[in-house]
Amino acid sequence: MSEAEKRENIPDESAGKGKGIPNGGNPAKTKEDFDLAATYVSDAQYNRNIYFDMSPQAVKLYRLYNHWVPQVLVYFFILVDLSLAIFEEPAIVLLPVWATMLVELLCLLVFAVRLIHYAKVIPRDKFWKDPKNICIIVILLLTLVDMIIYGALKAANCYDVRWSRVLRPLLLVNVTEGRQLRRAFRSIRNALPQIFYVFLLFMFSVLMFSLMALKLLGKRGLKTIDGAPYFTNYVDIVFDMYVLVTTANSPDVMMPAYNASPVFAIFFIVYILINTYIFMSVFLAVVFNNYKKYLKEEVRQLVRAKRHKMVRAFAVLQEQKEEGGEPVVTQASWNQVVRLVQPDISDAHRELLWNVSDDKNQGSIGKVAFVQLADLLNIEVITLKSRPHPFQSLCPALYLSTPSLLLCRLVRHRAFVIAYDLIILVNAVFIGLDEENPMIANSEWAFLALYMLEILLKLYVFEPRAFFSKHNFWNWFDTIIVISALIATTINAAMKSSDGYTSRQILDIVFILRVLRLVRVVDSIQRFRTIINTLIRIGPAILTFAQLIIVVYYIFAMVGMELFKGKVKFYGSDSSDPAKAYCGNPLLKGTAFAQLNYCKNNFNNVASSFILLVELTVVNQWHVLSSGFTTVTHVAARIFFVIFHIMVVIVIINIFVAFVLEAFFVEYSVDKSDLQTSLEKKIEELELAVAQDKLEDNLVNAMETIDNDLGTGQSASNKPSLMFKIASKRYRTVDALLQRMFEDDLDPEDFAENDNPEAQTNMNFGNPTFSSA
Repeated sequence: MSEAEKRENIPDESAGKGKGIPNGGNPAKTKEDFDLAATYVSDAQYNRNIYFDMSPQAVKLYRLYNHWVPQVLVYFFILVDLSLAIFEEPAIVLLPVWATMLVELLCLLVFAVRLIHYAKVIPRDKFWKDPKNICIIVILLLTLVDMIIYGALKAANCYDVRWSRVLRPLLLVNVTEGRQLRRAFRSIRNALPQIFYVFLLFMFSVLMFSLMALKLLGKRGLKTIDGAPYFTNYVDIVFDMYVLVTTANSPDVMMPAYNASPVFAIFFIVYILINTYIFMSVFLAVVFNNYKKYLKEEVRQLVRAKRHKMVRAFAVLQEQKEEGGEPVVTQASWNQVVRLVQPDISDAHRELLWNVSDDKNQGSIGKVAFVQLADLLNIEVITLKSRPHPFQSLCPALYLSTPSLLLCRLVRHRAFVIAYDLIILVNAVFIGLDEENPMIANSEWAFLALYMLEILLKLYVFEPRAFFSKHNFWNWFDTIIVISALIATTINAAMKSSDGYTSRQILDIVFILRVLRLVRVVDSIQRFRTIINTLIRIGPAILTFAQLIIVVYYIFAMVGMELFKGKVKFYGSDSSDPAKAYCGNPLLKGTAFAQLNYCKNNFNNVASSFILLVELTVVNQWHVLSSGFTTVTHVAARIFFVIFHIMVVIVIINIFVAFVLEAFFVEYSVDKSDLQTSLEKKIEELELAVAQDKLEDNLVNAMETIDNDLGTGQSASNKPSLMFKIASKRYRTVDALLQRMFEDDLDPEDFAENDNPEAQTNMNFGNPTFSSA
């Protein structure tokens, strides 16, 4: 890791020593002190490792810089900037050049203002030493130069190229909020040397086998299925053998040799065993092992930086409780900071977190306990409010009667859920049967009636605000699907009965809604539920790789459109143009590309380019796709497709697969952290816990965040007004998940609050562990 990158991840060394901290140790804290401390805690919580100026004005600007509104605006204008490719040549919807230029200028202005804002909150020397700032400045300047050149060439009717479009996705990488993406790119870059050596050995094997194939088969007069000479050109052989590693052209590539003699099959089998199964497995191992090694180092720096931030916050808030005693933070100061960091947190939730930190009820906490505040705030705690059912307030005699109580017990019973799961499965069988059968068609009304009855019964038993709380995903999903299906089925039946006409679009909606109802069965099977919950929890980490792939796709799409636009044309099914047979290019006559009707796989606009790149990522038939563009341009065009395959399929996809496996293993098998366990124990100690058999860890809980309602009819009055539950093992940030993934691999000193060895040897404070709460 370079020094510049370390500076991005770790604050200045003086940060850990409390130098320059205003008002540190003074019991009279000002508003500026609390703002500064809250900024440090917020940075630690969200792992923003920025060394900002500590003056009150700079702190205000910094807090504004980190506000969600400007962050959303930046991403919005990045999306607009990337979307301009839809309207630029070659376009899906062509707009005048001046219109796209004006929009791009607006985007550049927003990025420049954001960069100037950033420059105002950090010291000038830090700003110019930060590589991402230099990258943004270079991107903005090059884009302006390209726009001027492009506009001049366009006005002069000369050949023009928008080469700066490949730089657009790099803004997504280099904005301050793109630290996850930068981390992924850095880890891949650092892992490339080891990957390169394995790739060289792999290519040596391919070249050796290609040479053997040329000598064994080149002079036997064999022909391919289309009558071309078989294995007579070494460059073509190398490409075909490389494609064979991906299995895309198997067994086609070996059939001429195999037809000549079965002995030649041994050659191809040995090649596939060595290169496809052994080398590709080694690739996966080497790629992820090196990526994981550098990612772990990134996480170690991240943890150290987080501790630095919390130490600085402690230095601002600390007070000397007694002469010669250890510095502490009082409950009043702690509460004030938490209110500033998370203003939406409830008083009860805040009191709960304080009880975990101050487990000895001293009214103040030391440095070790305070440093854990960022991790405490990152634990998802569901606050449940107990309310009586409206029917219980309006008609208590009826709602609390024996038949009503019996009905409520039936609806809450496990047998009720099982019965409706069976109904859904029977419905699935009917969905697969012939819709033209009147009995099958009319059965849909019966199933809809049963689903509506289920929703009404649950609304009778469970408090409506609990049933439709804003984070209660599953109930919302179920209700919306059933009501939408009822409306669509009613419209479809009305149209059919009036004039015998059925809208295809409405029928499609009805069919989709019917199938979506089957998804609910997943929530009823424990193993399925565990797997889905795990996938939901690692979802944010997976999105980092989605951004990474989008960046690479966009760059290759822009390059591909400049190289191959207009070379292949698509003609609709109703077209009678003879050129349709060869995709509008006579060079494709008789090729597999044209015969397989791959004409729509082209680089004529950004949408078709992305679809083509997805097809290349899937690998199947990618040699046919690449050969089509090679035929209409030059054999060197293969380089474009081979580089894409190496970068995306061999490197990024391998890292993605291995990362998902690692994250899934951690989430699926590792217990909650000690800090989460301490929080759960405190909840139980205060008798504010929700019984697990009352509130199972289903998909609803997996998608809840902070507040929910707990209303269960008659039993609501017996519960405390507020109750708490840890939201399984979810993480507010991707960094928290990464820290959890590598927690066992990190050395104890990685969790130290201070990087100064002298401070540690002087026993200034002990290294905190999650169990210390």
